[in-house]
Amino acid sequence: MTRVPRNTYRLQVTPDFDLYAAASRLSYLHALGIDWVYLSPLLASEPGSQHGYDVVAFDHVDEERGGPEGLAALSAEARRLGMGVLVDIVPNHVGVATPTEDPWWWDVLRLGRESEHASAFDVDWAAGDGRILIPVVGDDDEASIRIQDGEVRYHDQRFPLAPGTSTLEEQHYELVSWRAADDDLNYRRFFAVNTLAAVRVEDPEVFAETHVEIRRWFDQGLVDGLRVDHPDGLRDPKRYLDDLAALTGGAHVLVEKILEPGESLPTSWATAGTTGYEVLALVDRVLTDPAGEAPLTRLEDRLRGEPVDWARMVHDNKRAVADGILHAEVKRITRELQRLMDGAPGSVTEAEVEDAVAELLACFPVYRSYLPEGRAHLDEAFAAARAHRKDLAAAYDALEPVLSDPWTAPARRFQQTSGMVMAKGVEDCSFYRWSRLTSLNEVGADPSVFAVAPAAFHDAMALRQREWPHAMTTTSTHDTKRGEDVRARIAVLSELPDVWEAALDELLRLVPVPDPAFGSLLWQAVLGVWTPDHLPDLPERLHGYAEKAMREAGDHTTWTEPDEEYETAVHAAVHAVFTSPEVQRVLTDLCAHIDEPGRSNSLSLKLVALTVPGVPDVYQGSELWETSLVDPDNRRPVDFEHRAAVLAGTDSDDAVTKLHVTCSALTLRRDRPELFTTYDVVPARGPAAEHVLSFDRGGAITVATRLPVGLGTVGGWADTTLDLPPGTWHDVLTGLRATGRLDDLLAVHPVALLVRED
Repeated sequence: MTRVPRNTYRLQVTPDFDLYAAASRLSYLHALGIDWVYLSPLLASEPGSQHGYDVVAFDHVDEERGGPEGLAALSAEARRLGMGVLVDIVPNHVGVATPTEDPWWWDVLRLGRESEHASAFDVDWAAGDGRILIPVVGDDDEASIRIQDGEVRYHDQRFPLAPGTSTLEEQHYELVSWRAADDDLNYRRFFAVNTLAAVRVEDPEVFAETHVEIRRWFDQGLVDGLRVDHPDGLRDPKRYLDDLAALTGGAHVLVEKILEPGESLPTSWATAGTTGYEVLALVDRVLTDPAGEAPLTRLEDRLRGEPVDWARMVHDNKRAVADGILHAEVKRITRELQRLMDGAPGSVTEAEVEDAVAELLACFPVYRSYLPEGRAHLDEAFAAARAHRKDLAAAYDALEPVLSDPWTAPARRFQQTSGMVMAKGVEDCSFYRWSRLTSLNEVGADPSVFAVAPAAFHDAMALRQREWPHAMTTTSTHDTKRGEDVRARIAVLSELPDVWEAALDELLRLVPVPDPAFGSLLWQAVLGVWTPDHLPDLPERLHGYAEKAMREAGDHTTWTEPDEEYETAVHAAVHAVFTSPEVQRVLTDLCAHIDEPGRSNSLSLKLVALTVPGVPDVYQGSELWETSLVDPDNRRPVDFEHRAAVLAGTDSDDAVTKLHVTCSALTLRRDRPELFTTYDVVPARGPAAEHVLSFDRGGAITVATRLPVGLGTVGGWADTTLDLPPGTWHDVLTGLRATGRLDDLLAVHPVALLVRED
């Protein structure tokens, strides 16, 4: 029988926090109530890699992370404590930034198509005239390429020399300008990252060779489950998951799959479910005041000088990606289509095919289809593309039968590519251009969906309990744009739009920025992380965030062509946070409105996420305030000594209540799983009924405050009550007997977790 975790705790294993260090923290995690430890990628990766997603070898655990001995030590400690081990794996791609570190890539560069590993990589050899194009050369720097000591060198980069050759022209690869990547790259990548080359795990031999170490983990009982990174990049995710199930003996497997609103995970997949971004979006929105949508929309439109058409913005940014940084992928799909269509009656030109492919990618409504599953999404894309570009009707007619056939190469490659375009056009661009309420601009979420009513939330959770009871639930990850408590604070603005508008106008007056709408995004980030007694690293963190946010937005400055004047003005605003008394006065006044409701939102968000259907995950450190921004900020080291001391009662922290709520809920979920087997609404009655979210999981009842500012304006809980099921109940957070009166039940904390006294 497959072992299933009752909860998990994500640790980022790095060269500085290796497997031995992780093992030393398991006793603290066990005391916190954790059932399984959940580890970031462990296979050998690029030297010094802080994340591990740039795997360079599949046959051993990364030595910098502790090596196989480190994993054995961690697994042994987990077994001693009765804990399970879940590991993140990366089947889609490998790191090729340092060819000498990746023996497969080195061999392919050295021997070309004759290499025994040539079939492992997704290379279009014909497009490069038999050579792999490596886009590393700087502008006007071709003279720096040289042959030295039996290798090709470019500055400190090393590449192999083919046997029996002595010139660059004889190699199986060509070092080309970095600018050629967008249009001419002829190997598939992870998104637009040239140094992450895709591998073909759909080939049974490649699958076996890339999973040799993972097989050992299960053969030796070191690991209990897996999280699969980016399954949407794979040729055939369903087949891959079937292969993985066979290899692991049907172990617990989760997929990092982003679902758009209304989209469902294919039930045919051999997985327990997703990593939970869709639940994060629902929890955030049930704590967001729908009354704030209209005034915050008006504010955003005023700042931009025109109304924001989110659907149009998404389409246009996706189209820009398809025509820009991922144009090489579009051209490859076009080449594959042309091979099938050449000579067909009524053939369209190559340019028309390429244009139509790019438009279809821009119109695709979800990350990808898995034909024949998801055919409706492809049909929707064709309908939208036909409406938007009527001039390409003939091209669509030619493409539709090919792209609808799951067995054609172009259809499979199109499916692998649509998710890349979505991620780069939406998450990594549009999310930084719409600042209406940035707590909604989160991975796996649609910012145009402003709020979710409690009834809709309950319906979604009841469905989750029926269909995906063992999927993961998350609130913060290494990929989230803002940590959970940053979002909880920003969400308060939905209840205080007038207060926010006045404060923002004053901040923009004190420190003007060229784009006031981006200024709104920036000041929301500041509001989410700033306190008068902030830590010394906050200036550096906020400057780093500002740089990434404005360059990812890409409408005024970019990574490759930074606008110095624009960036200087934005950094001046960040600088003013720490040097201007006037700015600090505005922030202090604003925080006076935000702090308490933000704390209430944080505790509600945490308890709800820990107790709804699914397996709750706690991202490292988020048992205390999680005020991280986008990566790499959210991968900073965690002070576990401090957390252990706070848990033991030997140190203090202003987030001790959050730690208490987290520990109580995790422990109950781990030790009393029978209390979390169903899902029913616990009705509330009275004048403040809309301000409570309450549900019964089968013996454990969650009670959480929502919209705390509005609660204050209606006079508090007054005579509002819960219709508790029969029995005598007590709150595990306070130890007090619970009645249905909310003014008594929530007198100590804005949340409660009830169980029967018997």
